[in-house]
Amino acid sequence: MELCVFDVDGRTLTTTFSGSEQYEKSVVAFAGSPADSQTLMGCQFFKIFDENQLEYILVAQGSGEDAHMMGKMVAFQISSLLVAYKERFDKDNFVKNLLLDNLLLVDIYNRAKKLHIENNERRVVMMVETVTENDSAALEIVKNLFAGKPHDFITAVDEKSIIVVKELKNGESYAEMDKLAHLTFETLQNELKVAERVSYGTIIHELKEVSRSYKEAKMALDVGKIFYGDQYVVAYNNLGIGRLIYQLPISLCRMFIREVFDGKSPDEFDDETLTTINKFFENSLNVSETSRQLYIHRNTLVYRLDKLEKITGLDLRIFEDAITFKIALMVVKYMKYIESLDN
Repeated sequence: MELCVFDVDGRTLTTTFSGSEQYEKSVVAFAGSPADSQTLMGCQFFKIFDENQLEYILVAQGSGEDAHMMGKMVAFQISSLLVAYKERFDKDNFVKNLLLDNLLLVDIYNRAKKLHIENNERRVVMMVETVTENDSAALEIVKNLFAGKPHDFITAVDEKSIIVVKELKNGESYAEMDKLAHLTFETLQNELKVAERVSYGTIIHELKEVSRSYKEAKMALDVGKIFYGDQYVVAYNNLGIGRLIYQLPISLCRMFIREVFDGKSPDEFDDETLTTINKFFENSLNVSETSRQLYIHRNTLVYRLDKLEKITGLDLRIFEDAITFKIALMVVKYMKYIESLDN
């Protein structure tokens, strides 16, 4: 028996005979009719549904009872195949597995080809951390922002994040990505009145690298919360030394703090000392500018720095000591973050 499968617009998808074009108008008319099967032009026409959505029309040549029975069996078999392989060829499922690095390299290429997803395109993964779990309002806002961009994918792999796999045009770089991330954050804040966090990874050039950009975006969210709490848009490329500290074993962090502060933690200093230290770092170790912003006399600031040197053995006016102290403060922040997760 000769068979042909059409889409609902009358386009031939696969056929065992030539000349299927002659049935196109009849296929479109049948697709719009209420009947599930019909005999037209000496052929059997059958509708094939996917979760109650009409997807294909099967045309089986022949008008007899045997032809009808055989066509019905073929239509049923195609429906069964749709169910069996839906998960495998579903784009959202594919992107999720791509992000989580659950696919072999050969599967990535094969599935991308079947789903008509280009392999060698520049992409970057952007991540939105929502305030509440399964935030449908935030998801809808993000989808609207990327509406009309069929090559961008929006999905989620956990309950508190929305992920965008963004395809970049030629010429678009990190500057454009940063603008988009800020636009996403500002739109969410204006619409929901809450501060969602947004991060993004590095630009990648192949589908197989999507999982790397996702991991970078995820790390950027965590590192941003620990070290850059006042920043709600964080790029992996701008994490600086925080990225290195984030990857240190906690045992090594404790050893470092013991060596630098001899068992005393920087967060045990009084508020005045901590304010002085932070302002001194903000002003790039400039004594005059720091004293001006703190509304204290220059000698008062020098006295505080001398007092700190006696306690810690570190003179913040010396660049090497300042770097050591700055890193130590960041290490303490990281240790507190890890402890809060354990609790």
